Amino acid sequence: MTNGFEQQGLIEPVARLMEEFSRLPGIGPKTASRLVFFLLRAPDEQAHALAEALANLKDNVRYCSRCFNITVSDPCLICSNESRDQARICVVEEPLDVLAIERTSAWRGVYHVLHGRIAPLEGMNREDIRFDELVDRVRSEQIDEVLLATNPNLEGEATSFHLHRALAPLGVKVTRLARGLPTGGDLEWADPSTLGSALDGRREL
Repeated sequence: MTNGFEQQGLIEPVARLMEEFSRLPGIGPKTASRLVFFLLRAPDEQAHALAEALANLKDNVRYCSRCFNITVSDPCLICSNESRDQARICVVEEPLDVLAIERTSAWRGVYHVLHGRIAPLEGMNREDIRFDELVDRVRSEQIDEVLLATNPNLEGEATSFHLHRALAPLGVKVTRLARGLPTGGDLEWADPSTLGSALDGRREL
């Protein structure tokens, strides 16, 4: 079966790679075409290095069985770091949010990555993210604080509300990032100073 690129008269290897690039978020047909022709002109070792990096990513990166952040070892480096405060958990939506918070150097606890948010209109409910794993973790570990660092938008606030409702009966302190973050934004794009202030000014729910 031919794809749209092959129907444009492109040879199969070129059309196939364009099709795969165009499946990536933020990559349209024109950008996919530019990437493929860049790789065609690039030295062989550059294209081979990219292929090797992709294979290495899929073969060796996994999720930490405790916090569900991406890792090459289990538990991850943060969970296994004895200098981190293991009794304080920062809950984020995606692994990229962990990187954003780590850049601030303001958080010395550990993390829990939900891999999504509660968004019924998108078909994302509690059972589709690592919601119950967090509740089980708080039940089984000696946790003093859970910081809800979901994004300050409608879905993030809804996720925070449901998490608070599930965690509050367990007797754990539940906090939320301060309002220094712009409503409707994503943690991934917040500058370290603003995000650091939001961490320091977190409020109890």
